[in-house]
Amino acid sequence: MSAATMLGDAAVGQRIGAMEDDSDEALMAAVAARRQQAFRVLMTRHMPRAIRVAQRIVRDAAEADDIGQEAFLRVWNKAASFDPAVARFTTWLYRIVLNLSFDRARKPAHAPIDEAAEIASSEPAPIEHLIADQQRRALDAAMARLSDRQRGAIALFHMEGLSGEDAARAMGLSAKAFESLLARARIALKTEVETIEQTRRLP
Repeated sequence: MSAATMLGDAAVGQRIGAMEDDSDEALMAAVAARRQQAFRVLMTRHMPRAIRVAQRIVRDAAEADDIGQEAFLRVWNKAASFDPAVARFTTWLYRIVLNLSFDRARKPAHAPIDEAAEIASSEPAPIEHLIADQQRRALDAAMARLSDRQRGAIALFHMEGLSGEDAARAMGLSAKAFESLLARARIALKTEVETIEQTRRLP
């Protein structure tokens, strides 16, 4: 590697480092000005949550990763349309991710690989881990039985910790409509978990 290349890489690193403390909105202004360093900082900061929310909807890790990539491609291409006076960046990003996820979820697909039968480990596991794993599987199975929008509401409010107002904006709903959707989703989730647990207890 030449000295010039090393100096160039160091300069890019310094510019990215200088932006790491910038707000999302400041970074978006830089992205709108086509500054790739700002875009990289945003991706590093928010890509994991974008993929996490997408996976809650489509229930497939590979699909969720594709959705995350596509969402940030849209962030880059539509940066000039972002208005911080209307919504926070995270709310805007969640809306992009949800729309992409809902579109993917409507398409027929094979069962996610991670739902395939797993080879059980021969190593003994603490009973607490077994119980926690069983509860997680029950929750995942129950989430899978909800509608796409119900999964989205649960994911944003309960799993990502958004306020009702921000979650409503991300889903393009009024606060009252989101509250109603979330209430139905909670009831449906509780019912499905109870059904799964009762089925498992049957002889």
